Amino acid sequence: MLPAASFLETMPAEMQLEVAVASLERAAAAERAGAHRLELCVDLKAGGLTPGIELIRLARAAVRIPIYVMVRPCPGDFVYSTIDFAEMKASIKTIAAENVEGIVTGVLLPGGLVDVRRTRELVALASPMPVTFHRAFDETPDLAAALESVVLTGTHRILTSGGAADAQAGLSVLRSLIQQAGNRITILPGGGLHPGNIAEVVRATGARELHTGLGELIPYDSPDVAAFESAVRDCVANLRT
Repeated sequence: MLPAASFLETMPAEMQLEVAVASLERAAAAERAGAHRLELCVDLKAGGLTPGIELIRLARAAVRIPIYVMVRPCPGDFVYSTIDFAEMKASIKTIAAENVEGIVTGVLLPGGLVDVRRTRELVALASPMPVTFHRAFDETPDLAAALESVVLTGTHRILTSGGAADAQAGLSVLRSLIQQAGNRITILPGGGLHPGNIAEVVRATGARELHTGLGELIPYDSPDVAAFESAVRDCVANLRT
């Protein structure tokens, strides 16, 4: 069995904001605004897919903060064919050579349970890079049971809205998940977070890390990078309130 997350990463002493980006411009803007980590992907409208190698290299050259790269070959229900899974493994091998800090991925079984065996295989392949189990988690029928399954995979974080449409609506479940997780794995609340509600989510859940793409505030395809940068900066400031 792979070691539990608590042996590989410690809880940050200060609040951390991870920002999902799908372009070089937004990656640089997020760093300028004070983001602590990036989730790099493409097609955020579909929940994020694996970015191309050129975007990964450009982002790595442009920013110094940690980059976690999404490994998700296609939109849908997170149940992957043999071909899809082979593509995911190949992507991780390619990404591992690009000096990034982590991977965002996850696999479900038909019916929505966590595919522990195949997710564990991806985690092992990504090592020593830490892995975040993405919002496939929110598609599982029993979040408390799913948390225990994800811990078994050796994953380091779970990105989740608490099974709700957004993190603000899932506050009570997120709080419960954080308590259940203890120091075994980090619960990363995300979904619909913006400057106006991020502090409330922190207070209500006790989370130390938060995730946002600001898609509800600024469309993912908006060319207004300045507005995006300003919103990220406001999120970072509001984490300290």
